[in-house]
Amino acid sequence: MVTVALSDGELRQRAWKAAADVVDPEIPVLTIADLGVLRDVTVSDGHVEVSITPTYSGCPAMNMIALEIELALEREGIADPKIRTVLSPAWTTDWMSDDGRRKLRDYGIAPPQAGGGRRALFGEQRVTCPQCGSTDTEVLSEFGSTSCKALWRCKSCREPFDYFKCH
Repeated sequence: MVTVALSDGELRQRAWKAAADVVDPEIPVLTIADLGVLRDVTVSDGHVEVSITPTYSGCPAMNMIALEIELALEREGIADPKIRTVLSPAWTTDWMSDDGRRKLRDYGIAPPQAGGGRRALFGEQRVTCPQCGSTDTEVLSEFGSTSCKALWRCKSCREPFDYFKCH
């Protein structure tokens, strides 16, 4: 329980910060705020509700993310938070932060380009190798180490790498 009386605005800010720091269980260098999965935090009569949107329908990480948000909020003294999954509008890689894209690249995963979803649909996708920076790359498999990634290979440095798929 919150021991100090906070205004709804202060409680919302505290809850947002706690939820925003939750990491993605499949890509632990990213927070759910980096990914754009954290959509909103509302406070009504002292009760906190956090809205999250999965990166794709059926994402197996969402249950773990919801649990981690609850635990993070409870550690902040916020009792009985409600976690709501919002499916519409559907998540898009355009919601990822620039810092999140940088973190992916530094981790060795090629980040999606902002606004890249349409290019991917029409086969005009150019993915930059996170190892050497070359755009001379090719897809090996549409399915990578997790459902939200594809396996690519750089033709320049010959290294395989994951690419975070555009949605």
